[in-house]
Amino acid sequence: MTHTYKLTRFSHNKKTGGIPTSITSMSSCPSRCTLKNDGCYADIGPLLMHWRKVAETGHDIDTFCRNIRTLPKRILWRHNQAGDLPGDGSWLHRPSIRKIVDANKDRFGFTYTHYDPRSKHNARIIKYANTNGFTINLSADCIEEADEYKALNIGPVVTVLPIDAVDNFITPAGNTVVICPAAVGNTTCAQCELCQVVKRKSIVGFPAHGIRKNHAQKVFWAKSTQSVELAI
Repeated sequence: MTHTYKLTRFSHNKKTGGIPTSITSMSSCPSRCTLKNDGCYADIGPLLMHWRKVAETGHDIDTFCRNIRTLPKRILWRHNQAGDLPGDGSWLHRPSIRKIVDANKDRFGFTYTHYDPRSKHNARIIKYANTNGFTINLSADCIEEADEYKALNIGPVVTVLPIDAVDNFITPAGNTVVICPAAVGNTTCAQCELCQVVKRKSIVGFPAHGIRKNHAQKVFWAKSTQSVELAI
């Protein structure tokens, strides 16, 4: 499937703090994402308006990668304020991701994916990116899933949390969950940089947010076991 991409050199998103950001067309979102069309923070408001436009005004992967190469060396940038990695909805597209990894050389790009990392095909591509300087965080929907992803040892892990989550905690598997500093304080992505760190020991937790945060929270509890629920 063909996707389109847009790179913004200076983001006006208060959370990201002015770093370059990108958006990939809606066609990139994998079918397994439980927040797709219902609970995704990007699926409403001004960001949704920009997201829809990318399908018509965005660039192909080669132009997008040329634009990445124009960014200053050693700059932090976030791939995909909205959208996911290149793929067909189930399997990641190796050639396109390799192009992004190559374009990111000497820069500090990071992103998140809901593509299934338990697939050997997807796991190899994710690990390749993380080994070669482009950080791909594995996006989990609950603590149990986050522990499972962490055990794969192919990349850093993030997870959705309940709306009112504010304190760091330890998962049943013994992993530390650190609440996103930008979600509970005045820190921005530009100042924090935690999600760009590939070899971090902690899982980053994002309290459900946005207008559809209640649904995102329901997804968390629906996929959590009783033992996980008691651990929070």
